[in-house]
Amino acid sequence: MEGIVLSDYNLIEKKALQLLLTDSEKIQKLIQVQMANLTMPQCPLYEEVLDTQMFGLSRQIDFAVRLGVITEAVGRKILDDLEAELSLVYDKFSQES
Repeated sequence: MEGIVLSDYNLIEKKALQLLLTDSEKIQKLIQVQMANLTMPQCPLYEEVLDTQMFGLSRQIDFAVRLGVITEAVGRKILDDLEAELSLVYDKFSQES
């Protein structure tokens, strides 16, 4: 990282984490809309959009980890939190059925 001073690197780390969390929040909102509407979680359109969003975020996280701007643990926590929320949708739907 020639030419990048430590303060610049810290700013890059913070910005990368902020962008990943913003993308994570967008997916959380998608999940929350699903919960609010209690439509079937197996809806093909919903599943395709969610799968695409989750895959994209996981690739972004993987890149950020490989780049060294976030730790693997931070990346795993972001994905685990989303997966836990998604499980709530399936649990809630199962209880309603």
